[in-house]
Amino acid sequence: MARLLADRPADALTIGDMARQLGHSHGAVRNAALTLVRRGEADQGGTGQPEFRANAKTAAAAQTAVISPPGTHSPRARAATARTTILAAATPRQTGPIRRAGGQLYHPRELADLPDVEALNRLRDADVPVLLYGPPGTGKTSLVEAAFPDLLTVAGDGDTTVGDLIGEYTQDDGGNYVFQYGPLVTAMTEGRALLIDDATLISPKVLAALYPAMDGRRQIQVKAHKGETIKAEPGFYVVAGHNPGVHGAVLTEALASRFSVQIQIGTDYDLALALRIDARVVRVARHLARQVELGELGWAPQLRELLSYQKTEAVLGTKAALANLVGIAPVEDRDAVADAVIKAVGVKTIAPLTLGKQLSASAVRQPPGSTGSAHRGRSR
Repeated sequence: MARLLADRPADALTIGDMARQLGHSHGAVRNAALTLVRRGEADQGGTGQPEFRANAKTAAAAQTAVISPPGTHSPRARAATARTTILAAATPRQTGPIRRAGGQLYHPRELADLPDVEALNRLRDADVPVLLYGPPGTGKTSLVEAAFPDLLTVAGDGDTTVGDLIGEYTQDDGGNYVFQYGPLVTAMTEGRALLIDDATLISPKVLAALYPAMDGRRQIQVKAHKGETIKAEPGFYVVAGHNPGVHGAVLTEALASRFSVQIQIGTDYDLALALRIDARVVRVARHLARQVELGELGWAPQLRELLSYQKTEAVLGTKAALANLVGIAPVEDRDAVADAVIKAVGVKTIAPLTLGKQLSASAVRQPPGSTGSAHRGRSR
């Protein structure tokens, strides 16, 4: 692997590119590539499908072959069994921020006495599918992206079809119809992780196409493409997201039974404070979240809304950011959110961010640091 990258220093190679040239499975190539990246002997990029490049250490890595002793090159399942017996305290813990594929930082949280990203990787090694559930905006997708750099994602909704998962015929530039494989087939053949986001919004009949890939068969049949059989390579893994409070989200018994581990995800308000979000607003969010837990309210700001508040405040100021926070609340909960904001911040009234009357030309706000006389002077 290192030799291939070193021989092509100007190229960014995908797992598929390298698997074809090396003659190994996608799963084996993926594991080797990620090992080089972890050791600092190759660089990883790409915003969707991961790409790998040589760096200053790749050529040296290519000169030294690392050969496992006889009998130690065991299947992934056996290696996973051995790995999960290691005590958590003796395992390296990645607690610092992790940069996701899009460049954003993810701050790991604790899960089963481990960093959450490490826990998810152990579950992947053991082929234990995971369902993450909780309100929108709590970081479910961010966690999965941080844990699995090779991730493919399906954004589920009521219109998702079997073709969106497996693939369908599309017309190329020459007017010919060709079969374009979907993310499920790509993840299976390349040994990658697959996130089914908002899985409970997808029709159960559509999700049924996924189940044979997750059970002992580890394969699916693509009826639309000559009945082709697709087998899952080692490394293929499914994780799903579920937002219980979203209208139309139904967790069926058939879906729930496919996910042996189900993890509740909530907002880490201590993290919000560490990110220097206004402490008063975080206090409001905590208070509203407690009311949601008691069934007295249906909505509370999650980390996504708090980060949006911080950005809006930086651009438009505190008053506008507070008004926007009230405005994004569901109509039925808006008065309760406004009351909580008023008590925490000390303002008399607060209303959703709304356009006001038309401004006259003389009333238009001048840019910060400038004066009307200065502008008049320049206009002369």
